[in-house]
Amino acid sequence: CAACTLASAGLPMLPVVRGREYTLRSILAYTVALALISLMPFAIGMSGWLYLVAAVLLGAKFIDHAWRLWRHYSDPAARRAFRYSIVYLSLLFAALLLDHHFVG
Repeated sequence: CAACTLASAGLPMLPVVRGREYTLRSILAYTVALALISLMPFAIGMSGWLYLVAAVLLGAKFIDHAWRLWRHYSDPAARRAFRYSIVYLSLLFAALLLDHHFVG
């Protein structure tokens, strides 16, 4: 298991220090917070509707990944959530750029 490898290497990563359940709850909480904060560019007038729609859809998918990971943990599910986090950020920034340059 990944946490076992981290523990044997002496790395103080969150699953080693606080345990799996705490880590999974933290992932879910921080994902929800990130999805909500990603709405701020629209709320302060920095972006338009294109960005808002993208932020809501991408954030909902990210929360879904975190929820599934919390409810039924598996290493493959954790890898999927991690890979999606990279896609999420890339597409979110792309939506902000597209909204700014082509819509706004």
